[in-house]
Amino acid sequence: MSPVLGKAQAARAASHHLAVLPTEIKNEALTAMAAALSDNAAVIEAANRQDLDAGRGKGLANAMLDRLLLNRERVELMAANLRTMAEIDDPVGTVIKAWTAPNGMEMSRVRTPIGVIGIVYEARPNVTTDTAGLCIKAGNTIILRGGSEAIHSNSILAKLLSEAGTAAGLPPGAIQFIETTDREAVTELLGLAGLIDLVIARGSHRLIQAVTEASKIPVMKHYRGMCHVYIEQAADLDMAVKIVHNAKVNRPSTCNSAETALVDRAIATELLPRLAEKLGAAGVEVRADEAARKVVPGWKAASGEDWDTEHLDLILSLRVVDGFDQAIEHIRRHHSGLADAIVTEDSAAAERFLALIDSAATYWNASTRLTDGLPFGTGPASGINTDRVYPRGPMGIEEMTGSRFVIRGSGQVRE
Repeated sequence: MSPVLGKAQAARAASHHLAVLPTEIKNEALTAMAAALSDNAAVIEAANRQDLDAGRGKGLANAMLDRLLLNRERVELMAANLRTMAEIDDPVGTVIKAWTAPNGMEMSRVRTPIGVIGIVYEARPNVTTDTAGLCIKAGNTIILRGGSEAIHSNSILAKLLSEAGTAAGLPPGAIQFIETTDREAVTELLGLAGLIDLVIARGSHRLIQAVTEASKIPVMKHYRGMCHVYIEQAADLDMAVKIVHNAKVNRPSTCNSAETALVDRAIATELLPRLAEKLGAAGVEVRADEAARKVVPGWKAASGEDWDTEHLDLILSLRVVDGFDQAIEHIRRHHSGLADAIVTEDSAAAERFLALIDSAATYWNASTRLTDGLPFGTGPASGINTDRVYPRGPMGIEEMTGSRFVIRGSGQVRE
């Protein structure tokens, strides 16, 4: 038996027990897992340094190295996220809807665990802890397969989580980690329909495409983040500068950072110098179209590729548009469906934007960087689903469940 098959079988066996595990035990496990991270922060940082050193040796970009980094603050944040999950209401068993059928049957649609979830991801070690915690709270077992660039970090994190969770009452096998970086392991994992119920893919376009094409299991995609901020002619300019700065500078290596700003021609002369000053002070390289460069000549000329490039760095593409319709056209052509925003004091324009831009999260007067479970008040998220199928957007604990019908009859049969 291959190691991957063995882990999948163990996860399937554990899933039957975890699905009916009392909330109290799941919460105790999450708290124990958080303590294991905090108590072993130095060990985690040492493992992470191996990944960072290897990454620098391979010439990884600064944005990728930032995604890899685990310092004491980030370890404590991962632990805090696990504790937060323990405090959130358990969705398993929640009655979504209840009614009486015409034949007298008592009907209910109830939230239920999905079962066994495989996570195929790159770069960020915090995905290991966040997705493991979310799956456990939602009653799912998990099989983790991270990228080679974070193998040491992910290995120690998974080990600590599994040992602490099992000691606190989780069924053995609830948290599995595939230690090999051999790509054949991913191929085998994606072929285990019947043992694995759902695959979540997080990473580059190439990874998402490869997983989707090879999988025999349903795939939920955390796709790239081509996020836009459109500054409409009725925008509050102070607010516009603040939102664009936050959306780009707050943490540019994340998928919910803005990659393109669109500025209405009617306010370009007044707004662009203010943006240039604020973004320039933060070290942002602006790649602008000709109209914008007439106002700010120091900006670099944008290429056609820039409108479709997820920079994940302190680089912002910027275009001057001839009004609302051209902004909508640009966003529809170039966005990835993750998050897009309009800044305006014109409520009619805002409501049109919210209706016409069909992203997982569409904003009026707020930063795209808010696209996550914690700012939304739903707890930590395992990723941001950019597919058009449910559940779109940040996938918190509730989104990691499915539903089924529970029927209570009194002898009804079908005539």
